[in-house]
Amino acid sequence: MTEKTLRSSILIVRILPLLLVALLSNTAVQAHLPLAMGSGVPANSSGTALAEWVYTLQKDDSVQQLATQLLAPPHNAQQLLKHNSLNNALLPVTGEQVRIPMDWLKRQSQPARATSVSGLVQLLTSNGQRRPLTVNTLIRAGDELLSGSGNTTVTLAEGSEIRLSPHSRLAFNRMTQFGKPGMMDTRLRLNRGEVFTNVKEVVSGGSRFEIETPSATAAVDGTQFAIQANDGGTSLQVINGEVHFGQQGHSVDVPAGYGAHITAQPGGDVRLYKLAPPPIVANLPAILRKLPAELQWQSLAKTHKLDIFNTGSGRWVDSRTLAGDRFDISRLNNGRYEIQLAALDYQGIAGLPAVVPFNVDLQARAAKLLEPVDGTTTTNQPEFSWGLNGNSEIAQIQISATPQFENLVATSEWAQQSEAQLSQQLSPGQYYWRVKTEAGGDSTTTSNVHSLIIDGSLPPVKIISVNYLDQQVRIFWESVETATKYRLQLSADPDFYPIIKEADIPGTSAGLRLIPGKRYFVRLKALSDGPLASRWGPAREIYID
Repeated sequence: MTEKTLRSSILIVRILPLLLVALLSNTAVQAHLPLAMGSGVPANSSGTALAEWVYTLQKDDSVQQLATQLLAPPHNAQQLLKHNSLNNALLPVTGEQVRIPMDWLKRQSQPARATSVSGLVQLLTSNGQRRPLTVNTLIRAGDELLSGSGNTTVTLAEGSEIRLSPHSRLAFNRMTQFGKPGMMDTRLRLNRGEVFTNVKEVVSGGSRFEIETPSATAAVDGTQFAIQANDGGTSLQVINGEVHFGQQGHSVDVPAGYGAHITAQPGGDVRLYKLAPPPIVANLPAILRKLPAELQWQSLAKTHKLDIFNTGSGRWVDSRTLAGDRFDISRLNNGRYEIQLAALDYQGIAGLPAVVPFNVDLQARAAKLLEPVDGTTTTNQPEFSWGLNGNSEIAQIQISATPQFENLVATSEWAQQSEAQLSQQLSPGQYYWRVKTEAGGDSTTTSNVHSLIIDGSLPPVKIISVNYLDQQVRIFWESVETATKYRLQLSADPDFYPIIKEADIPGTSAGLRLIPGKRYFVRLKALSDGPLASRWGPAREIYID
């Protein structure tokens, strides 16, 4: 064995029952990975033993059906019969086994998908492009993930999950499906950093899940484990299942509840150690309707690692190292979560985690408006204050020119405070204000409504255009933001004495019927619901021939 071979370490996760998802939902399978010479297994032309999948026929199965669904051209049912020393006159029946060479199986690439991304994670594609990783991005064979300060959860085609920690680099070398969903050959390379895996155990066999690191190999059977790779070597922690771990020729079985370490030097032995037991966590309500909520635990360790996952989306919400025996759960949106809390040893290696599932169900409650009081007349940049009545709420001031709040004139930033000023000044006029509160990201409500008058005068109204049609004239003017109506005056005198016609109009246009050959003058002013009004705007002369 060359030194190069020894230094190339492969974390091989062979999901021993994962070679085939049954043709029917309850198909029983049995599988074999590559077998040694002399085992009675047929050899290929080079004399190498063939890797085979052994399938147990179920009711209504047939060799032809197997060949159609699983074999790649040019292989066919007749070759399959010959390989099993059978013929058309002697077909296998329900309960009998059929051997299928792995090399005969259909193969197709199956991309993985990023199901959650927090912080900075980059995708380096096989063609050299680099771009930020986003949720639902497909990750294909040949791609790499580089996590800076961020982390990501990736779901493989057969359902296994990979969680990549910050400051890690992971390459997806191969993601191949053989014939049926769940029959996968997945090979990854962890160049540095840390990966948490939850390898899905399915009723199938023969698939391979492989992670390559600079210093170790392993094999698991549908399990949960964490692995770290750095210049000093590779460390492994087994949460569930069993992992076959070590360098080529120097590997051991690591059971659940144990960790292992191997140095980067070739030929090194695996050092096994028992993982720290999970902390004893005090009862936490299954549904949190108030945040923050305190999580408490008992443990002999001085430091602990705490991770929070959103089990609905798979998002890795938080990860931190804590000193002490308590933590405030806060700033979570409504949803289903899971806390994993593990003791850290003197080397910073996490032990077995205590798993704490819980739901967050926060409900927003209407705020109580304090200042300005209803009907106040004030300056153009008033200060607003209110009282919050819910838990973990954020609030926003909303200003409208109408009590129905069809259109918002101004808002404040969302904040946890109970007082604020608007970032922009309000023009003089009548306004209405309320506070919108939000809790849990999806529960909102609004307070009652107060009126507010900004002191001053409304801006004057300017006539935009005058249209003539026979003896009628239609006048159009600019709208004023806080005006509720406009007063129009018509006179034959430019000084508007006497007034021929005066009317209050809710819109921004009006039609007049005039006497031909006579000159008229028209002007407008803006009115509000309150006491404020504008000056008269400039007069406009109108004339009909």
